[in-house]
Amino acid sequence: MAATVESATTREEHGAMTGSAPPGRRMSHFGDFLFATLARSSAAVTLIVLIGILASLTVEAWPAIAHSGLSFLWTAQWDPVQEHFGGLVMIYGTLVTSLIALVIAVPVSFGIALFLTELSPRWLKRPLGTAIELLAAVPSIVYGMFGLLVFGPLFARFFQLPLQRLFGDVPGLGTLFQGPPVGIGLLAAGIILAIMVIPFIAAVMRDVFEVTPSMLKESAYGLGATTWEVVWTVVLPYTKAGVVGGVMLGLGRALGETMAVTFVIGNFNQLSSLSLFAPGNSITSALANEFGEAAPGLHQASLMYLGLILFLITFIVLALSKLMLLQLRRGEGRRT
Repeated sequence: MAATVESATTREEHGAMTGSAPPGRRMSHFGDFLFATLARSSAAVTLIVLIGILASLTVEAWPAIAHSGLSFLWTAQWDPVQEHFGGLVMIYGTLVTSLIALVIAVPVSFGIALFLTELSPRWLKRPLGTAIELLAAVPSIVYGMFGLLVFGPLFARFFQLPLQRLFGDVPGLGTLFQGPPVGIGLLAAGIILAIMVIPFIAAVMRDVFEVTPSMLKESAYGLGATTWEVVWTVVLPYTKAGVVGGVMLGLGRALGETMAVTFVIGNFNQLSSLSLFAPGNSITSALANEFGEAAPGLHQASLMYLGLILFLITFIVLALSKLMLLQLRRGEGRRT
């Protein structure tokens, strides 16, 4: 046994002196090199695909960019017959419906996650969490059909009409609730989007809330803190990156949703008023409705220009979220 150990030690010393490694170690080095290469290649492929999408959108949209320039962003007219194209209506509809969805979905998702992690009985946590996750698996066209056939009539009768009676004559505020209460429009599309993104945001918030160390929460409870104080002063600061990531995931889903919005937004290419009840359009709805019938040339290039704008909007939103997280970390450093 001692001779065997001495022989192995002698071989290792000889390999070190001659500059060659044992076969097992050479295989280990090769495996590390292969793994690092594959990881770098995966990251490079992601960047290449991203750059390729941006480049292809820019090339296809270039005729519209050269024709309209930046005035495309604030021009409301969209007339394929006369070849007058402006993206203001679609951009406005996309931003407004996504903002409405976030305003509704974030507080509701926060409440769901708070209930599941801090207040729910043990027997209810798993079935309720599973039910919320199953909502994320419902196809978007089902949400759209539900919004048009079921939600729209109820929304018009029990929500739009009462709001018009209450605020219709209020100066300024009444402008937001003008128009025929038909159950479709920007507000209806925003609510349907909120229903769609709630499962994503709530699931992420629940998961990040659960990773908060129990010792931190129990210490806060031991000092007499309420459940809300524990969540606000302990859980949220500890999980803010995950919470922001969940909100951005929901916002990305809202910005890119197509079929559900197409069913309930009205698909109206005019910005006649600022009413939330008025029908409108979004970038994704315009692409879904018109791209198949768009003639090659300026019409098709204008639709690609809309796609490029949506890409840039998503990029700006993600960049702002990263800057916000960086600012929060700097603020923590100053407090420390």
